[in-house]
Amino acid sequence: MKGIVFTEFLELVENEFGLEVVQQIIDECELETEGAFTSVGTYNHKDMFIMVGKLSEIKGIPVPALLSVFGEYFFTTLKTKYPLFLDKPNLFSFLNSIDQYIHPEVIKLYPDAELPQFEAEIRSDNEMMLNYMSSRKLSDLAIGLIKGAAKHFKEDVDVVKVVKDAEGAKVLLKVNKI
Repeated sequence: MKGIVFTEFLELVENEFGLEVVQQIIDECELETEGAFTSVGTYNHKDMFIMVGKLSEIKGIPVPALLSVFGEYFFTTLKTKYPLFLDKPNLFSFLNSIDQYIHPEVIKLYPDAELPQFEAEIRSDNEMMLNYMSSRKLSDLAIGLIKGAAKHFKEDVDVVKVVKDAEGAKVLLKVNKI
């Protein structure tokens, strides 16, 4: 997993809960890097689960909620760094472009990136189905990114997990405009 995901997560934790909580996470987690991350590095995604799990334990917030909040936060970073990907007229056209346009461009920039796959189906002006597929099992992070994108496009949405395989590597998401 690209280091920017880790550095932005720790920045969110610092902004929301303070530097002491960041230090507690680093001190109490057995991380491959011992807590040293750079935005350009590549790290084991399991370290993210360890840190989010520890934050959940410290703050009493469920892991899915933390990942979703982080996804919304992380979208603002991506929006700032890669505004060219947001040249779509609305949320659904943006989400529909992820696998066909955005991810191929990301691979050009970061050839070693392991990205999730999305199969998109726009069912109506107000409903879209997204089939999320990733061995990393971070659909809650994807939900947060979708919510962040919805805010960017000034659209209110509800994102629901319709079907989830037992391990979370495949999750069908329903995105409804409200």
